[in-house]
Amino acid sequence: MAQDLIRYDVLAQDALRGVVRKVLSEVAQTGLPGEHHFFITFNTGDPGVRVSSRLHEKYPNEMTIVLQHQFWDLAVGDTAFDVGLSFNGIPERLHVPFRAIVAFVDPHASFGLKFDAQTSAEAEPAEEPPAPEAGPQTGAGEVPAPDAAPGAGADVVSLDSFRKKNS
Repeated sequence: MAQDLIRYDVLAQDALRGVVRKVLSEVAQTGLPGEHHFFITFNTGDPGVRVSSRLHEKYPNEMTIVLQHQFWDLAVGDTAFDVGLSFNGIPERLHVPFRAIVAFVDPHASFGLKFDAQTSAEAEPAEEPPAPEAGPQTGAGEVPAPDAAPGAGADVVSLDSFRKKNS
């Protein structure tokens, strides 16, 4: 079997992460359009992820956040995004590299993407987040069961089906 020296799998996932980056950038500038909202699941163990020790203790592997009605200070960079959310009434600021995202779902559009976790060799260098701004006005967003299907009926794209299996 021929070896893929180009790494199309990595290129495709990077391109799809670019879709997430583009969507979040537009939302940061203009707000959520219509009834769109997002479930974003990410690997809390990624070295670039910054969450409070309280949240990391509660979600040591993966965490799902919801960007819908009550989030603030969404800032999107080339390699990561920052957002303010409230968890059990406690405001938190999260820094999430795009490489740490394992799933992105917009239930309103029945759209979803599923990513493989990147290895540290594939990881991009961490980007410094913008300085946090003043506290939130409102906030909510914790999803307690990250394994639950947030967008029932959503079309989830997994690149595994396109990979050659090595036996």
